[in-house]
Amino acid sequence: MKRLYPIILITISASLWGIIAIFVRKLSSIGFSSMEIVTIRVVTATILLLIIGLMKYRQQMKIQISDLKLFVGTGIFSIVLFNWCYFTSVNQMNLSLAVILLYTSPAFVTVLSFLFLKEKMTWVKVVSVTGTILGCILIAGVSQNDTASLSTIGIITGLGAGFGYALYSIFGKFALEKYQPYTVTFYTFLVASVALVPLTHLWNKGSLLMSGDVLIYGIGFGLFPTVIAFLCYTKGLEKMESSKAAIIATVEPVVATILSLLLYKESFGMIQAIGSIVILASVIIVNLPKKQKASIT
Repeated sequence: MKRLYPIILITISASLWGIIAIFVRKLSSIGFSSMEIVTIRVVTATILLLIIGLMKYRQQMKIQISDLKLFVGTGIFSIVLFNWCYFTSVNQMNLSLAVILLYTSPAFVTVLSFLFLKEKMTWVKVVSVTGTILGCILIAGVSQNDTASLSTIGIITGLGAGFGYALYSIFGKFALEKYQPYTVTFYTFLVASVALVPLTHLWNKGSLLMSGDVLIYGIGFGLFPTVIAFLCYTKGLEKMESSKAAIIATVEPVVATILSLLLYKESFGMIQAIGSIVILASVIIVNLPKKQKASIT
């Protein structure tokens, strides 16, 4: 059970990330741009985390000024960079291709973890990374015609999204050597908020922000797929290798696909089903006990 605990936490966080579309689609329909929605997300999360911290984690809200660089890493180079690159990529090419490029993240994490965290590069990790990327390609349902929508900027920013997504696992791991999961999560979103609010001028939509639907969906967005998800992910990352955590987090597109089928009646064919199975199999393989891994070599 002790070994399963971080796996469960990472799976919960990935599942919550998978429901992001509910909040994004509603806020988009109300009239917010993509980056404004990101800003709503991080600012709401910061406020909620501040309230939680004042009530329960006051001691964990203290950091050394010199360590702000760690949270510039998780907040700006990861959260802000990832979102900016991802939304740019979506605007430059077919959405399915942008999603595939985003989920190159586990490959980036595995390589970066090998280079900077001295984590071992095993054949199991290589197979699992390959499997998750293949599974994402199948889930996205790329056809041969999609290649016509490729663009240089789209490819660069799409890979940038995967890289930015991966950086949270790397910078987060360094931050967790000194701070608790709550501290890392709070300062990540605080730094991201400080960077994004002046960039988006969100205050210009003050009256719209105070409407009932925006308050409900904004708070929900900040709470479920953000505060709870990142606290679970960061807590799980504390007890697990970054590369494994990133691979487990690719459960997210499986959840998102199921959500699109049930809520939005979007298509879900045999290829997407196979892709979901491939991702889940990759997650299982990378978390097999060492004895069982040896038995399948």
